[in-house]
Amino acid sequence: MLTVEKINTFYGEAHTLFDVSLEIQEGEVVALLGRNGAGKTTTIRSIMGLTPPRTGKIIFKDENIAGLPPYTIANKGVGFVPDNRRIFPNLTVRRNLEIAQKGNGGKEGWTLERVYDHFPKLKEIASRLGEVLSGGEQQMLTIARTLMGNPDLVLLDEPTEGLAPIMVMEVMKIVKELKEKGETILLVEQNSTLALSVSQRAYILENGHRVFSGLANDLVRDMDLRQKYLGV
Repeated sequence: MLTVEKINTFYGEAHTLFDVSLEIQEGEVVALLGRNGAGKTTTIRSIMGLTPPRTGKIIFKDENIAGLPPYTIANKGVGFVPDNRRIFPNLTVRRNLEIAQKGNGGKEGWTLERVYDHFPKLKEIASRLGEVLSGGEQQMLTIARTLMGNPDLVLLDEPTEGLAPIMVMEVMKIVKELKEKGETILLVEQNSTLALSVSQRAYILENGHRVFSGLANDLVRDMDLRQKYLGV
């Protein structure tokens, strides 16, 4: 579904990604791991068009989307769950969800009713304004809002960052359920143990370079490699 081919991304004149390549097949959850500053979020931003790469290709469903505006990439079927959530604070939970809906959801698509089935907490707080939600509730809303756009690929950036332990497990439970439903996800997560527990494959970035590509289970078993690049 997605192939990233040797992208080089810059912030101003600062070179941050160096010939980074990765691919995601339909129905996969792929973890993108690395220490802080390794280039994980920049990779997602490059795919989404927020920080376009200067060189390289990003092939999504057989089309090179590198350099297209973010709204065009979103309309082509890429959903983005940012690490800063960016919900609408002055709208209710329900309105946050409704304004994000694209299409009718189809037989297996995401509708308000299906979201409430998978996120029962959001149904309970549907009338609350976004600004009064806890961090965990905001994160659930952000994920659900992205799904309401019925994307073919979800870019999930640091979904557990800053959450209490009980909400971390709740959010990862949701990611696991999405995996079981066949959603295609690129997961950036600082907690490599959690990320690998829900992923089929993984990549590791170090200082903007890809230094590992392989099965998640292989990385789980290779403590030396995890210690070297992830510090765990």
